[in-house]
Amino acid sequence: MRFQLLFPMFITMGLLLLNCEDKQSSKKTNTTVAKDSTIAATKKKSKKKIPSEYPKLTDDNAMEFFLEYEKDNKEDKVRITTDFGIIDIQLYDKTKFHRANFIYLTKRNYFNNTQFYRVVNNFVIQGGSGDGYNLYDKRKKIGRYLLPPDTKRGYIHKRGAVSMPSSEIENAYKLASPYQFFIVQKSDGALHLDGDYTVFGEVISGMDVVDKIAEVETDDGEWPLKNVYIKKVEIID
Repeated sequence: MRFQLLFPMFITMGLLLLNCEDKQSSKKTNTTVAKDSTIAATKKKSKKKIPSEYPKLTDDNAMEFFLEYEKDNKEDKVRITTDFGIIDIQLYDKTKFHRANFIYLTKRNYFNNTQFYRVVNNFVIQGGSGDGYNLYDKRKKIGRYLLPPDTKRGYIHKRGAVSMPSSEIENAYKLASPYQFFIVQKSDGALHLDGDYTVFGEVISGMDVVDKIAEVETDDGEWPLKNVYIKKVEIID
């Protein structure tokens, strides 16, 4: 009887600890970029699989897929609708794999209801992750893959630059997490990040919104005390 009473208590405590660890995983100094972060999902009952028109992406097929995908998907402007307003972004054609990746994820509605989960005022705001369990399911359906850096196109981490953080895996080649992005908010940029992270776009409207988000109160792990949601990301002309 005692074991039956204690067992649910242990399960509850374990879930609480897991959630805390996830939020703390983004903790960095205010001059570095946090790596990819997502909460692990609990096991669910298997559901009937629905055929997809796209392959499940892996490190083995992602680059070949985006090489073909970008030929027929030339869109290069997106609109991010947030709790604080709208941010419009111009994606660079020269960083074609990163542009194609962002367009692909946008068309698959990946970013909808994710968060700006890491905020460092006078540095960056970082989005594309969150603390919802459905995020894990989204990534599972799309696939697990990394993108190689593309840092020699002449783009720098100026104010308003949109760049991609490295993966959660320590690697010497700064392979990027395809599901996340950060926007440089610092007035004179963050040029110390040049060469390490791929700048693949820039904000063309809505830096005032970026500044508002950068001012929100955060915890010790740089996670906003009140979630800052990305309501949707859509392609614009």
